[in-house]
Amino acid sequence: MKLIIRWIVTSLSLFAAAYLVPGIHVDSPDAWKIYAVMAIILGLVNAVIRPILKVMSCPLIILTLGLFTLIINAVSFMIASSIAVNWFQVGFYVDDFWSALLGSLIVSMVSIFANLFIKDEPA
Repeated sequence: MKLIIRWIVTSLSLFAAAYLVPGIHVDSPDAWKIYAVMAIILGLVNAVIRPILKVMSCPLIILTLGLFTLIINAVSFMIASSIAVNWFQVGFYVDDFWSALLGSLIVSMVSIFANLFIKDEPA
């Protein structure tokens, strides 16, 4: 159940990013489906590609005291958008790096805020 709630939170945070950032737009009359698919793709990119990027850029992360992680988040956001558009024909477009950076910040902030209210169930 918690996975579905986090998926919905990510979908809503993607909606917020598309609404607030002019460089992120969705092409479809059924936009909620695009946000749902994009949330899955973003989750997979964050689970598979993002750790590889972090390991490869570990010296830069240390040198910038962790601020380079923001760049990694933006690149992950752009990769997820590219995968969504090119492989799955999902119309979630990110125009440039700055839009991806702002979008990833919004998605992170909304997700962090929403996850404060989602409690982990004891095992």
